[in-house]
Amino acid sequence: MGSGETAKVRCVAAVPCWVSLTARDLEGAKAFYGPLLGWEFEPGPDRFGPYLHAVTGGEAVAGLGVAGSDWAMPVAWTSYFGTESADEAADAVRERGATLAVGPLAFDAGRVAFAADPAGAVFGIWEGPLGRARRLDLPGAPVWIELRTPDPFAAALFYGQVFRWDGRDPERFDVRWEHDRVVLRAEGHSVAALAREQAGGAAGLSPHWEVSFAVPDADRALARAVELGGSAVGAAFDSPYGRVARLQDREGGRFAVISPKN
Repeated sequence: MGSGETAKVRCVAAVPCWVSLTARDLEGAKAFYGPLLGWEFEPGPDRFGPYLHAVTGGEAVAGLGVAGSDWAMPVAWTSYFGTESADEAADAVRERGATLAVGPLAFDAGRVAFAADPAGAVFGIWEGPLGRARRLDLPGAPVWIELRTPDPFAAALFYGQVFRWDGRDPERFDVRWEHDRVVLRAEGHSVAALAREQAGGAAGLSPHWEVSFAVPDADRALARAVELGGSAVGAAFDSPYGRVARLQDREGGRFAVISPKN
């Protein structure tokens, strides 16, 4: 995360508003994600190691970094929730029996922490200058972020308490049940969800936040990912929010692409 010189990064309270890849080979990640998602790259803050912003349509939509030697993190995408207070969110994580792994730490765009919910799904906490929700019409942007967990209702209770979902302005934020999911809506748009999946379910993964990037054609993106040295995690499929393909990058980082419904 951080604030690029030409592309603005937005912190949006209560919802996932930033995603970041922890890679081992940053140049290899650029060579894979750049042509796949149409990204350009700008230097980001390097306080915790080399870091880049992925930019599309003039907006920073994701970060790519190499974890410092003290952080034993796997190659993975992490979703960050915006918050008005990283300290209060971190305290709420501890109070509810979950794991606070790192932070909160100060850096140029605010304060950040890493945590795992009671089921083990890793997420980030980001306190920074608050802005509006991200655009949903940008190819290459993370337009759908979904928690895959055995008990979405217990998860919703946890995240709702940590990020204070109750009592927020209903004109800008609400939580609802649709398509067998707990869905988070920001400024009139569904942006994230919590869905039921038993441990070891699809692709044999433990509970996790799955990041889906917008593409014009999920099937073509699947084929292109394979050409670039990645791999498909099953066939593309239709979801209530668009056609989805689950993928792995060259280093095994899991993510998805989605052709959103109009």
